[in-house]
Amino acid sequence: MQALLALVDCNNFYVSCERVFRPGLIGKPVAVLSNNDGCIVARSKEVKDLGIKMGVPLFQVQQLVNQHQIKLFSSNYTLYADMSARVMSTLEEFAPSLEVYSIDEAFLDLTGVCAKDPVAYGHRIRKAVFRATGIPVCVGMGPTKTLAKLANFAAKKWHKTGGVLDLSHPVRREKLMRTVPVKEVWGIGSRTTAKLNQFGINTVWDLATQPEKRIQAQFNIVVARIVMELNGISCLELDEIAPDKQQIVCSRSFSRRLTQYRELSAALAEFCSRAAEKLRMQHSVTGCITVFIRTNPFNLQEPQYQRSASIKFNAATQDTRVIIATSNRLLTELFKEGYGYQKCGVQLSDIKPESSPGQIDLFGFAENGLATESRPLMKVVDQINRRFPKGISVAATGFDKTWQPKTERISQRYTTEWGELVWVK
Repeated sequence: MQALLALVDCNNFYVSCERVFRPGLIGKPVAVLSNNDGCIVARSKEVKDLGIKMGVPLFQVQQLVNQHQIKLFSSNYTLYADMSARVMSTLEEFAPSLEVYSIDEAFLDLTGVCAKDPVAYGHRIRKAVFRATGIPVCVGMGPTKTLAKLANFAAKKWHKTGGVLDLSHPVRREKLMRTVPVKEVWGIGSRTTAKLNQFGINTVWDLATQPEKRIQAQFNIVVARIVMELNGISCLELDEIAPDKQQIVCSRSFSRRLTQYRELSAALAEFCSRAAEKLRMQHSVTGCITVFIRTNPFNLQEPQYQRSASIKFNAATQDTRVIIATSNRLLTELFKEGYGYQKCGVQLSDIKPESSPGQIDLFGFAENGLATESRPLMKVVDQINRRFPKGISVAATGFDKTWQPKTERISQRYTTEWGELVWVK
């Protein structure tokens, strides 16, 4: 039995989430902005047709926004995460195995599930997701992950497919590959594309017909595996359990320049708190922390300064208090007066499972006097915060927080906040 994998991808996900609760926006130009409402990170088809690129700063296209009355939204990550969970929950009903690839994409193993008519099954998936969540999706199918990705690309690009395409048949596969540029292949970046073009490899078909050994010699094993995947030979397994993160980074650009140590310290404490929560969510501990601060590199009229510093923990930890205390010690070394800081952040590395053996502090206390074995306490804090959001904050409080990112255009948390639920009349 031939393997059959499907990639289900939400269409313009952030924009679609906003439209679910404001259907009057369907068919109208809509865009979602990044932190601080600085850049465009999601666009409806109508905005794309105006030539507005992904990631463009808002001020550069403000004239087009005003001219075409583009509706702008601040990123509402609480809403998007909840809608993503609803989509993935719906998809689980259609396959025995599922890999959540990103917030708006998932791979499904449909081997033996819909052998008679895969395309009809794909349309069933589309209708079910739309009925349950209001989010439109496209479905790409193929015997490998790379082919499923390619099929999804075509399903989105060509409306004649009806949003579903199966590339299991070699003839249909070849026909598509001859028309699609090689840059559209999953895993082929801009540098690799340029190098492939130098070798006369311009389309997906050109790449798929290359000898694997030659590609591996000229490029690397990764590109060679892509060639095998394009020929229907699976090299990428379905990851039903997401691997733990090897690095956790939390940082933000500020809505205004910070000039005082206490302001940076308060911001950094919040970032440390978020990073520690993510660390505990995957049941891990960290052995190293890095703190970085910088001014605005694009404003050459202001003095420039950027520095980072790292330190290893004597004993790996997941304690928010220890991480905040250590980050403040590093910030003291990095901070210099006379600069307007635009961004700071924290990176946790040397991450390992909390159950793995490691160095234990001889006296049971870290340098700052906090008990090194604080997992039960942190577990209770997380449980309280999950039940009562913002119930307990280990981060610094009471400071001026006008540095926080601008969200002047944020929509309601329609699905996660009682006071903001939609009223049906």
